[in-house]
Amino acid sequence: MSIRVAIVDDQALMRDGFSMILDAQPDIEVVGDAGDGRLGVELCRRTRPDVVLMDIRMPALDGIEATRLIAADPDLQTKVLVLTTFDLDEYVYSALRAGASGYLLKDTPAKELVTAVRVIAQGEALLSPSVTRRLIEHFANEPAEPAAVAPSLPDDLTDREREALELLAHGLSNREIAAGMYIGEATAKTHVSRLLTKLGVRDRVQAVVLAYETGLVRPGAGIKSHDPPMPGGNRG
Repeated sequence: MSIRVAIVDDQALMRDGFSMILDAQPDIEVVGDAGDGRLGVELCRRTRPDVVLMDIRMPALDGIEATRLIAADPDLQTKVLVLTTFDLDEYVYSALRAGASGYLLKDTPAKELVTAVRVIAQGEALLSPSVTRRLIEHFANEPAEPAAVAPSLPDDLTDREREALELLAHGLSNREIAAGMYIGEATAKTHVSRLLTKLGVRDRVQAVVLAYETGLVRPGAGIKSHDPPMPGGNRG
């Protein structure tokens, strides 16, 4: 099945350019575009895309508020890929809080744009480990909104799931998590999948945000060392 994509940007040339690139792919279908956030939300509710490319600075309703509305809609499974002009733009942090699954620079090469859409559609992490650390550590240092209630982790998380979340929060891939937990890569993928379900989050990026918000991982802290399993033991 093809990946359904919507494009929300106030610049017509950007919308046309992204559409040409994505529509040329055999597994991607652009289902529509909009010139501001309000129309973008309506577009997503009408067409229900898998991924929406979302600009930030737009008239009527900016990309952050549009992202918040899309992420909060229980009838939508659309993942938001934020478009920004500047690397680590301050607005990106607000977009992640609002529920974005990742971000992309507008000058990204066409090949990377296509890859990013596929990655986001699969629910995988878009951000590289180094960018994840920089981004989330900045995010974690930002003061929380006054009315916000501090989140907490589910009581039924196992020690192994907490361990996986800690490694995930440092931007590690499934392969690196497997190495850190002394388990197979397939088992690590299963741990991550179950973890996302228990946390009630859409993807890895939101799990990372939650890990910092709850204090499981703190900015600047390294990865804790974990002892390997005892011979004959089963820690998977």
